Amino acid sequence: MSRFRPPRLGRRNFILGGAALAAALPAALEAEPGVVRRNVSSFRLHDWRDHFDALGKGIIISDTRTRVLQHWTLDGEMRVYPTSVPLSDELTRRGYTEIVFKDEAPDWAPTPSMLERDPSLPRYVGPGPQNPLGVRAMHLTWQYYRIHGTNDTRKIGRRSSNGCIGLFNEHIVEVFDRTPVGTQVKLI
Repeated sequence: MSRFRPPRLGRRNFILGGAALAAALPAALEAEPGVVRRNVSSFRLHDWRDHFDALGKGIIISDTRTRVLQHWTLDGEMRVYPTSVPLSDELTRRGYTEIVFKDEAPDWAPTPSMLERDPSLPRYVGPGPQNPLGVRAMHLTWQYYRIHGTNDTRKIGRRSSNGCIGLFNEHIVEVFDRTPVGTQVKLI
């Protein structure tokens, strides 16, 4: 007569199971109840008509929850880009704004609130590989807020900024080149 023996939970299986659980947990915690995600990236795409009356010079909608930026050009072409988003809701500004200035070689200085949170920050960083704004920046009507690149690609897809929306450098160049000053922007 044979007796059933449950499989042994060895150290390797325990570690692999724990790693799988740790990888799945953040997505499970952020999921909205009753919402079924059918795309792997979990990007929730928006229709610009739900937010604006006219296409105008173009539209950018940045969804801070799903960490995606949608960009429509004047001719209605739409492209989607992964983003970094603000570290916390307190740093997140939402609402309507627009592109007021485009900077091809951005320099950076911390905001007063950034210096208050971290006095060790450098007071100024010129354009180049150490610049937190990457290779391009588009200024919004809100003081200190930008849509910009990043030289630290680990930030994309995460809560990692002090209020701005960050893109991979190659993506910000593409958006920058296709976006005129006056483009409508909404952060949701």
